[in-house]
Amino acid sequence: MASGRIIETRLFINGEFRASSDGATFDLPSAASGELLAQGSSSFLEQTHLHLKSRQPERLPDPPSTTVYEATAQDVDDAVTAAKAAYPAWAALSPHDRGRHLAKLADLIQESHAELARLEAESMGRPVSSYFDAVVGSKYFRYFSEAAYPQGSSSLNTPGFVNVTLKQPVGVVAVIIPWNVPLVLLAKKLAPALAAGNAVVLKSSEKAPLTSLYVADLISKAGFPPGVVNVLSGHGPNVGAPLASHMDVRAISFTGSNRTGRLIAKMAAESNLKNVILELGGKSPAIIFGDADIDAAVRDTRFSIHLLSGQTCIANSRIYVHRGVAQAFLDKFRVAFAASRMGDPTLPETTHGPQADAIQHATVLRYIEMGKEAGGTLVTADADAADAPGFFVNPTIFVDVPEDARMMKEEIFGPVVAINTFDTEEEAVVKANDSEYGLYAAVYTKDLDRAMRVAARLEAGTVGVNCTSPTKGDDVPFGGYKGSGLQRESYIHSMETFMETKSVLIKVAGL
Repeated sequence: MASGRIIETRLFINGEFRASSDGATFDLPSAASGELLAQGSSSFLEQTHLHLKSRQPERLPDPPSTTVYEATAQDVDDAVTAAKAAYPAWAALSPHDRGRHLAKLADLIQESHAELARLEAESMGRPVSSYFDAVVGSKYFRYFSEAAYPQGSSSLNTPGFVNVTLKQPVGVVAVIIPWNVPLVLLAKKLAPALAAGNAVVLKSSEKAPLTSLYVADLISKAGFPPGVVNVLSGHGPNVGAPLASHMDVRAISFTGSNRTGRLIAKMAAESNLKNVILELGGKSPAIIFGDADIDAAVRDTRFSIHLLSGQTCIANSRIYVHRGVAQAFLDKFRVAFAASRMGDPTLPETTHGPQADAIQHATVLRYIEMGKEAGGTLVTADADAADAPGFFVNPTIFVDVPEDARMMKEEIFGPVVAINTFDTEEEAVVKANDSEYGLYAAVYTKDLDRAMRVAARLEAGTVGVNCTSPTKGDDVPFGGYKGSGLQRESYIHSMETFMETKSVLIKVAGL
């Protein structure tokens, strides 16, 4: 590179950046341009402060800046071994002493907002205009830096005994994060696992590995002991599968597709029955009743399906509108959806970025064709933004799509929404629940009784009333019904998933 600056693309194991055991690498294209980052983004590479110095005595030669090192099963084993060795001393620290490192990391992430935003804009097309992830990520680490005081319990309910329960870390935790919001998911899983006293091996997505590697350097700067956090890049078969099957990993937390989640659960069961936390896909419905605030419903649901170009598991990809207000809702929604500004995601005026890569771009276009073939009516312009460089898809609206069509059943992960109608409350609930997913749902109405009836009947882990995704409550559990996952995450609930509960029976003479 002419600038002399280096994007760190090696693995972070036991406090050091190092090449993979076999030297294998993979290319990282830019979602914004469709080209390799070095070919299309030299100014970005020159401007971003990513010269991360190795702590190895002898620095290995760096690969070309467009390639990222692909971890092997040996690298996975090395990372787990490092985590296992680091775990006892880390777990023995007081919550306050562990929290000092988390608080420092929170500060470093907050200070790195601009660099992290640009990394995600280049690697997966996230517009910098909507990048709030550094704020959210730093909040997770700051909360768990102060709240990591898990409490056991005690009882005198057994005559002659004082019984207590202890909350203890499981040991080595594996974390596998997706590409759409890599920093948020890194923080959401890493912070509680570390606060509980565990050591962690994190696998980033091959589509967006640079954010995690950037944070790995911040972890080192925050003073975490070597081996407490390890960061691996690579593909599922090479990295994810060995982690899910590893006998020294005692818990694994994964966010991603339903298909991959099932594979991870199977490998976890067939190895050592490690604890599994899964946040999987969604086909999130929103129900708009006739008395709803139409302007608010349009604003919220438009933002939900448009955020990250529809590449979120909680996006409102199905909207059911009462027939009496359907046309008014559709007219306003079309105007709002079309107001998106497509373009270079590194520019502050851009509000609509590309799909993450060529595969995701092709997948979204294929689902749009399925919607047409199923008999749905396309009410927006041609979906493929052919004139734009990179992997862009225009905001796309369907109406009157048959409920049994694949695009109504399967997760599209793009800026594509189906707007159908209903006549009765019962009909709306039945349609909304007719899915194997159950992550997020929303209901818009001014009738509180109806809102609570519908919320109670919707098969979803989170239900928004007069609000929708990405709105969430940090103090309430987040997770899915049915095929959308196992267990729950949040500020209060996350630590439990990374700890064991031990009962201790103390026999007391004369009691």
